[in-house]
Amino acid sequence: MKLALEKSPIPESHALVAKALKQPLFDPNWHFHQEYQLFLVQKGRGTQFIGDSIRPYKEGEITFTGPNLPHLWKSDFDTQLPSHKAYSEGIVVYFNGNFLGEHLLHKEEGLKLNQLFQKSLRGLLINGNTSQEIKTLMQNLLQLEGLERVLELLKILNLLSETKEIEYLASPGYINSLKQGDTERMNTVYAYVMKNFRNKISLDELAQLTNMTPTSFSRYFKIHANKTFSEFVSEIRIGHTCKLLLEEKMNASQACYSSGFQTLSNFNKQFKAITRRTPSAYKKEFAPR
Repeated sequence: MKLALEKSPIPESHALVAKALKQPLFDPNWHFHQEYQLFLVQKGRGTQFIGDSIRPYKEGEITFTGPNLPHLWKSDFDTQLPSHKAYSEGIVVYFNGNFLGEHLLHKEEGLKLNQLFQKSLRGLLINGNTSQEIKTLMQNLLQLEGLERVLELLKILNLLSETKEIEYLASPGYINSLKQGDTERMNTVYAYVMKNFRNKISLDELAQLTNMTPTSFSRYFKIHANKTFSEFVSEIRIGHTCKLLLEEKMNASQACYSSGFQTLSNFNKQFKAITRRTPSAYKKEFAPR
C-alpha cells in the first residue's frame, strides 16, 4: 500500500500552495505532514478521519488541520457512475506556520493567529457563514499569484481567528504517536475495516492481517488511534448509518442491519453514545428539508 507520510507539498521557492483536485477518489492514505492544510470538498462524500475523529463528510465542508495531525478522506465510490465521471473535487491549500517570518506569532498583532494555529492541532470544521466566506476566498486563491495570493490567505486566516463558527474534531487528549511503519500498518487496518465493516470483524482477523497477536494488536491500536478497535468499528458503522438515514431514507432498523450491527438494542446504544442523539432525533435534525 502506498505510504503518504511526511508529504512535502510546498516547493522551497513558495510560501504556500493552492490547487484544485479533480480525481476519482480523494487520497485514502493515512498520512500527516509539517504544513497547515485548508481543505474544501466541492464534490464527493465519504468518511473523514482526523486524529481520533471519524465522521461522514459531504460537499461544501471546509476543514483546517495543523502540522503532524494524521488525516484522510475515504471517498464513497459511486458505482452507478462510469469511472471517468466518478470524481471527487476539492481545493487544498498548504502553508508553513512561519510563512510570515518567525516572530509575528509572538507579537500582539499575531496573538489571535497563534491561538488559531494552536486550535488547528486538533483539526477544525468550519461552519455557518464563515464557511461560505472562506469558500469564496479559497476559490479566489486559485486565480491569484504572488503577493496577492499571500494577502488572500491572510484574509482567510483572519476570518478563522475571529470566528466562533468552528468545531473541534480530534479529542483534547489526542497525541500523534505514529511512525512511518505504523502508518502503513494503520492504512492496512483502515482499508480492511472500510471494506468489511458490514460483516462481523474479529480481532483475530486483524491480528493475522498485521502479523501481531490479538493482545498486541489491541494494545497497538489503542495507543495509535486513541480508542479501542471495537470503538473504531462502531464509529465507522454509525457514520454509515447516518448516511443511510439521511440519504437513503432508511428507518433505524434497516440502517442498523445494513451497517453491520447484530442487534437493534446495541445499535441504539452506540448511536446515542456517538451522536448524542437517537436515530429519530438525528434524522429530524439533519434530514434535508
